[in-house]
Amino acid sequence: MSSSMQSSYLPATTGSIAKAQEAKDASESISILYHVLEDPSSSADALRVKELAITNLTNYLTKENRAEDLRNLLTQLRPFFALIPKAKTAKIVRGIIDAVAKIPGTSELQISLCKEMVEWTRAEKRTFLRQRVEARLAALLLENQEYTEALTLLSGLIKEVRRLDDKLLLVDIDLLESKLHFSLRNLPKAKASLTAARTAANAIYVPPSQQGTIDLQSGILHAEEKDYKTAYSYFFEAFEAFCSLEDPKAIFSLKYMLLCKIMVNQADDVAGIISSKAGLKYLGPDVDAMKSVADAYSKRSLKYFETALRDYKAQLEEDPIVHRHLSSLYDTLLEQNLCRLIEPYSRVEIAHIAEMIELPINHVEKKLSQMILDKKFAGTLDQGAGCLIIFEDSKTEEIFPATLETITNVGKVVDSLYMRSAKIMA
Repeated sequence: MSSSMQSSYLPATTGSIAKAQEAKDASESISILYHVLEDPSSSADALRVKELAITNLTNYLTKENRAEDLRNLLTQLRPFFALIPKAKTAKIVRGIIDAVAKIPGTSELQISLCKEMVEWTRAEKRTFLRQRVEARLAALLLENQEYTEALTLLSGLIKEVRRLDDKLLLVDIDLLESKLHFSLRNLPKAKASLTAARTAANAIYVPPSQQGTIDLQSGILHAEEKDYKTAYSYFFEAFEAFCSLEDPKAIFSLKYMLLCKIMVNQADDVAGIISSKAGLKYLGPDVDAMKSVADAYSKRSLKYFETALRDYKAQLEEDPIVHRHLSSLYDTLLEQNLCRLIEPYSRVEIAHIAEMIELPINHVEKKLSQMILDKKFAGTLDQGAGCLIIFEDSKTEEIFPATLETITNVGKVVDSLYMRSAKIMA
């Protein structure tokens, strides 16, 4: 804080707060509120006014995108925290950390801030606050893809919280651990953590937003196992919860609902869901992206599919969950189209297939090679002539397996007779 602020202060009264609100610009309001916090008075009224001043100051600094000032504010308030109850301290600290999170491009600053607060809370023996800041830090590390550090932090935190039996925090941490294991592609551990979160949630009242997050994660894990119908029901539950709270996560739930409909070959239902009362609230690029994919899938058109992926790259390819499933869908669609096109031929130019399917020759050649190796059809690529040669399926005569079975049974009978004769001779 500047020396001018330290040398003079404003009394911690409602009048000073009103003066800050009536100031002509945000900078003046911020300056007045800093002066209010400098008031040395520690009476109950003064402390209450200072709490209000901190809330207002946090809001002003957030609107002005002054993340570094918010970080410094937390450090400057430490002597003040010694004068107020620990629960109020926890509320203020978490409020300021949340405020920093609202400022774009501050992920590194948030991680650094949380680490600082963890050190301070450990030194001050504020266990309740430390555990919550550590949980927040683990979530930030997960977003930053620092999986090893996040996993180490969560492993110790889970043991500690289980001993204290803090069910609400345990639900958060188990859910976070499930997301972390899913990001590491460890599906069994992700499911185990989610089950633990559900078990803890069943024992207490869980806020709707948290219940929605549990349902969303359940849907993601079921979709990963290709159980799209169950996944759809979980995404629908999550969508309803987030929709009632007007939570931004509602759009992701809706997007994954539409994805499930496409994956179970019900792309025609997508338009109906979008045009429903709830769906109309979330019209935008994410919904348009899924509608384009559904249209492409309904028409079995790879060209439209690739156009959708190109036009809505941010909504489709940059969302890891959607991207993973659409890659699988694209491969299936490409294989179905190629099989249909090569069916009439015994020998066909690869360039001709590429022209019919409207895809680059290299792309088509690579896919045909993969399909031959996967035994999707019998054939070979003549790269010198640029042709695909398709072999006729050699049909196995029904009599051959029956003959082999008869010979096997006769062999067993001969072995049995030999064993009996050996015993008689002995």
